[in-house]
Order: sequence, then C-alpha cells, then structure tokens
Amino acid sequence: MKRIPPRTHRPLPPGLALSLGSIEKSFGSGDSLTPVLRKTDFSAKLGELLLLVGPSGCGKTTLLSILAGTLHADAGEIEVLGYPLHAMTEAQRTEFRSRHLGFIFQQFNLIPTVSVAENVAVPLLIQGHSIAGATARAKAVLERVGLGSKVDERPSRLSGGQQQRVAIARALVHEPPLVVCDEPTSALDRENGLQVMELLREIARDPGRTVVVVTHDPRIYHFGDRMAEMEDGRIFRVLESTEAIVSAHGRH
Repeated sequence: MKRIPPRTHRPLPPGLALSLGSIEKSFGSGDSLTPVLRKTDFSAKLGELLLLVGPSGCGKTTLLSILAGTLHADAGEIEVLGYPLHAMTEAQRTEFRSRHLGFIFQQFNLIPTVSVAENVAVPLLIQGHSIAGATARAKAVLERVGLGSKVDERPSRLSGGQQQRVAIARALVHEPPLVVCDEPTSALDRENGLQVMELLREIARDPGRTVVVVTHDPRIYHFGDRMAEMEDGRIFRVLESTEAIVSAHGRH
C-alpha cells in the first residue's frame, strides 16, 4: 500500500478541520449525465458537531462520501486534517481513512457471529494491533459509551440504541480526529436517537475532534453547533450556532 503523502504546504486556517472548494460530482455519462454537486464549498471546525441537512437527492451523502475519501470528486480541492485528498491515489485514501476517520452508518453493520467487544476491535486488528491489545482497548471504549457490561454479548441481544452505541465505539476505538455519520438516528426511536446524539455531542467536545452528521431528522437539529443546508447540489445557507438552528427550524 502506498504511503500517505505529506501534509499540504498550505495548512488549513487555525481551528479548521476540513475545507472543500468548488467540488463537482456527476453520475452517468453522455445524455444521462446527472450533476449531483455543483461547485460546492464546505468546511468544518475542530471541536464541533456539524449537521449537513437537505432533502433526499440534494447531494449531502455524496458530499459526505467525498470528504471521507470514499468517493472521488470530478473537480475541486479537498483538504482534510491538512491532507490533500484530491491529490491522493485510491490506496493512499484508504490508508488515510484507516488512520484518521471513524464511520457511523444508518444501519449498524455489526458482525452478528462475534461479540460486541470483537466487533469494536476490528479497526485495530486491521491496523495490525495484537488481539489482546485491541480487545482491551475495545472494552475501554465500550465502557465509555455505557456498554461495559455488554462486552461479551452478541449484537442480536442488544437493543437498537445499544447496537448504535457499539457502532459508535467501533468508530472511536482508533481515536480518529474526524467522525462522519450518515443518518445515525433514522433507524432509532426518539429516546434512543436523542441518547445517541448526546453521545456524539460529547465526542465532539474534544477540541481535536470533529463530528459531521448527515441527517434529515428534525428531532436532532438542536444538537448541532452549526448546520449546513443543501439544495440542488449546493450549500445555500450555514447557520452558525445552535441558537440560530433552533430559531430557523424550531425544537422538536
């Protein structure tokens, strides 16, 4: 695997975790070419929980995939944690993700045949950590998310909210500075969804970490420190505080 290139010589402004400039992305070809992102700009700060919202099909999941390095943009510059993702090879982006990113999905994507602790340890095992070391670290993170008593259970014996906490622990086990979440509460009831967002907000209070959440769930809007609103492939408004978010959208 190729090594990650050195950090850019044009460092991000202080306090900024990522910056995307003039991002373009289309799908299809010829007459069926469909633009999804249209010269989109986007940024996120260290120590914040940023919500990315908009109607279905507006491009928010595509934008999240590009900033996470799982999808290549057609045009534009992508600086994440000081690294130029737009200049990396696929192998370099894969290595970058394994070191620096944590992923939380709508579906929990847990392995049903192994224990909760073994699920959480997977990212560390992929990085080459010992089984004993990875398991010990997994148990410590599970304790942090309130599941210290469930480390030996299979995922099927946990509630939906507990399974999402396992997924959060798995995303955090390697201490990534950037955590990206795609609809993390849409499969949960109100109570469990709010508990998950409380946990994500706590995680985002680390001054060296950033949490980006794609959502269309108005029940959780008040957890955002800022909100970027998308429509037709562009961000048309950024609300710069929790108070501004609640003022614009109410509290559900």
